[in-house]
Amino acid sequence: MAIQTVGFIGLGNVGKKLAGSVLRNGFDLTVRDLDPQAAQPFLDQGAKWADSPRQLAESCDLVITCLPSPSACAAVMEGEGGLLEGLGPGKIWAEMSTTDSGEVARMAELVRSKGAEAVDCPVSGGCHRADTGNISIFAGCNRETFDRIFPVLTTLGRRILHTGEVGSASILKVMTNYLATVNLVSVAEALTTAKAMGLDLNTTYEALAISSGTSFVHETEGQVILNGSRDISFTMDLVLKDIGLFQSLAEQYAVPLEISPLINEIFRDGIARYGERELSPNIIRRLEDATGLSVTAPGFPAEMVDDEPEEPGYEVIPTGR
Repeated sequence: MAIQTVGFIGLGNVGKKLAGSVLRNGFDLTVRDLDPQAAQPFLDQGAKWADSPRQLAESCDLVITCLPSPSACAAVMEGEGGLLEGLGPGKIWAEMSTTDSGEVARMAELVRSKGAEAVDCPVSGGCHRADTGNISIFAGCNRETFDRIFPVLTTLGRRILHTGEVGSASILKVMTNYLATVNLVSVAEALTTAKAMGLDLNTTYEALAISSGTSFVHETEGQVILNGSRDISFTMDLVLKDIGLFQSLAEQYAVPLEISPLINEIFRDGIARYGERELSPNIIRRLEDATGLSVTAPGFPAEMVDDEPEEPGYEVIPTGR
């Protein structure tokens, strides 16, 4: 059965961009957010409003949640008038947040008990790519559900990877965020050292970008660091949540990590200094404060914009399959 109607709960920095792709690609969209003003731009373009998560679930084939924490998702799912009360056979719940794999698996069991299906499908690649439908998506679910939701996912993202059963996508997403965070800290250290040595930072940026030292983080967050805006629409509390989830996974399986505990401590210190809602690339302020340097340079953008044209998504097939 093809998905015709889509409900979206959580219109924050990422959610509003993903919901925009749903609406832009012609789906019948119903939205809900704790802040009704966040929904107004969608209502102005023809989307519907749901007075409760239950009402949204009852009226939609596919329900997407994109919320800031596992506890927020649990409240939307299990609270009075929650999504679980409106789910039933033929419906799909898709969790697009970065969340705890155990919690999303628990929720999936509750969803299945209602006769519906569940997918954890977090995104990766930056808010600027979420805005254009070119972000990457991991999808954890059975194959039948993946095939059914796939046409919607191809409008939300460019590269779609079926990762296995529910929970697998959330584990991989936490890993990618951990790696990006390690890279962010190393980029901050490299740029600050270059500044301290008197190197031209525009030249330094290009040297790293064309070398083995480059990375997605350097080529995106490195630019907004040097601009001084440090704005990638992501905050230190969200970073600490994600890297904490990764650390917990490692501890659960007795993996003696060495870098991860240090990265967690660096961001705990960053939050203590600058506040939990400080933009995450401003972790470089710890080094700027310690050295008295301003690690900025002219010519870099204040925010990242995806200049790739929007294209239909496709399934990524792992090597060896």
